[in-house]
Amino acid sequence: MKLVVGLGNPGSQYAQTRHNVGWLVVDEVARRWGAVWRKEKDAEVAEVRVGSAAGAKVLLVKPQTFMNASGKAVGPLLAFYKLGGDALLVVQDDLDSPFGLLKFRLGGRHGGQNGVRDIIRVLGTPDFPRLKIGISRPPAGWDPADWVLSRWRAEEVGTLAELVRLGADAVEVWAQAGLAEGQARFNGTDLRPKPEPAPQPEPGAAGAAYAGPRDHH
Repeated sequence: MKLVVGLGNPGSQYAQTRHNVGWLVVDEVARRWGAVWRKEKDAEVAEVRVGSAAGAKVLLVKPQTFMNASGKAVGPLLAFYKLGGDALLVVQDDLDSPFGLLKFRLGGRHGGQNGVRDIIRVLGTPDFPRLKIGISRPPAGWDPADWVLSRWRAEEVGTLAELVRLGADAVEVWAQAGLAEGQARFNGTDLRPKPEPAPQPEPGAAGAAYAGPRDHH
């Protein structure tokens, strides 16, 4: 059994906000495998077997405690299923990564993400894997607390859908093959628009402008 925790806030008013991208990813995994969400302790959970009927058994988790108290939902579930931090994957939004980036990371500081902060507090260690999905720093004049609770912009929706799809793929790879394989396959993910290449001169154009040396005799 492995636990995949998507961080977010309960309530329809938060469903399409940046802070809830972790929920979008675990919802996509549940949808793929036909899992049904049920209430358990301070969370909604859905059980899937990734890959096949005999595949990796994964409990998807959406804490119902609000972001700042995510550890209150995660800690008891780990204890109940007798799991350590290596069996836990937290899917989170990441202010310090540009929107369009996705990467796995093991341990490290919480980076101001209050759900991760509370899970570290409850577990007493930062040493658990995370799948970090970039939401970018806020534009000038925005408070970070307002930015993470803001809704996705229309021009971001296409990239968001691809990030969620890749995030679900990454969860499945982690569950079946482990963190190192997940890092190798997904840590180069960058969906940011690529700059247009500089126009190249037409073949022969440079030569056509040069008629060769003149004969001055």
